[in-house]
Amino acid sequence: MKMAEEFEVNNIDEFEEILNRKDIRVSKAITNTILNNLKGRKRHLHALSVFCKSEGEIYDISVDRKDFINTLEIHLPNFEKNEMYEECAKIIEAIEYLKSKPK
Repeated sequence: MKMAEEFEVNNIDEFEEILNRKDIRVSKAITNTILNNLKGRKRHLHALSVFCKSEGEIYDISVDRKDFINTLEIHLPNFEKNEMYEECAKIIEAIEYLKSKPK
């Protein structure tokens, strides 16, 4: 099983800036976690860890299976903006798969 993506930042404000810039690394970490776990049963999946040097803390970010479709739809435009069309196709395919599954 692949380890979650890790980010090292000086402080939490630096990570907020990474999020505000819509850094593709964050989108990749989150969408890859979802794509690699489409057929699993685990509800909460660890997507990335953020090590904040000033606080000496690690923040783990997970994705709830209930939010898979919405999360993929939120991150899809970032892949389009970065012209990562193969990834876009995989994301769209995953969204269609998840929408077709019985609840």
